[in-house]
Amino acid sequence: MNKLIRKAVQKMNPYTPGEQPNDPGIVKLNTNENPYPPSPKIAAVMQRPFETLRLYPDPLCVRLREGIARLHGCRVEQVFVGNGSDEVLALCARAFVEPAGSIGYFEPSYSLYPVLAAIQELETRPVRLTRDFGWTMPPRYSASLFFLANPNAPTSIQYPAATVARFCRSFAGVVVIDEAYVDFASYHCANLALSLGNVLVARTMSKSYSLAGLRLGYALGPEALISALYKIKDSYNVDRLAQAIALAAITDTEHMKRNVKSITKTRAKAVKELEKRGFRVFPSETNFLWVRPPAVNAETLFAALRKKKILVRYFPGALTGDYLRVTIGTDAQMAALLTALDR
Repeated sequence: MNKLIRKAVQKMNPYTPGEQPNDPGIVKLNTNENPYPPSPKIAAVMQRPFETLRLYPDPLCVRLREGIARLHGCRVEQVFVGNGSDEVLALCARAFVEPAGSIGYFEPSYSLYPVLAAIQELETRPVRLTRDFGWTMPPRYSASLFFLANPNAPTSIQYPAATVARFCRSFAGVVVIDEAYVDFASYHCANLALSLGNVLVARTMSKSYSLAGLRLGYALGPEALISALYKIKDSYNVDRLAQAIALAAITDTEHMKRNVKSITKTRAKAVKELEKRGFRVFPSETNFLWVRPPAVNAETLFAALRKKKILVRYFPGALTGDYLRVTIGTDAQMAALLTALDR
């Protein structure tokens, strides 16, 4: 063991992102990227003179926060902007959990959550979902911070609004509702974050806004919690280009909604086609499907599709090992998947 590195860091298992191949011939349905381009308004930003890049960006992202506040009907002081929603989540682990505290989350859920706890050497208190990925809180459960992914990943399920609200109101710690996929879903929880003192909503521009390469996320919530995040963030955590591009994108929500509509339409068709082929498909409120293949082992099918240059995501584990996560691509990409399955 290297004495120069913290023991906790040497022992921890890092977050494993989805494979990012360089082969342009691969059908990439493994990382929940949007298959359609972002708003054309962004092109105007990219054509501006780059002379201002010699200057530091606005450390408080004021103009962007003003735009996000208008979008959600809240005050600027209720908005935090981060370098992707992953930074928002990491800062929450640092800001709201004492050294002897704990972090809770669903199991299975976003695999970054236990990594954030391990970095801080915090206890984890996962809530194991049922075999059908239902959510029931254990009696007398407590944690300092709870990451509530809704819709959940990788299962694609969105839990009832009343259940989420009841949990937030009864939980003694901070609840971070991770809404990475909410624009593809039936409802959102921004109202809880803007009305309760212990709730934040985390959003990303990677999915519905087609800006995964930008790394821009934000949080909505009570001013006290937002202020705490600003105390501990990096000095200049969001660069000038990211702020300008994100502002252009949120002023063109109609473009985003058209993309979302296309994806949800393709999603519905893909569900029918996969069910025809005997797949079990869980109700999806995201831009991906959580499916159990018929007759063949999920890991075997994952490997077979990969040989045909079609990437989906496989998660080993007691609850997840029988399933695959399939990103919704274009109609042509989904047709390629179905053709490969038939062969």
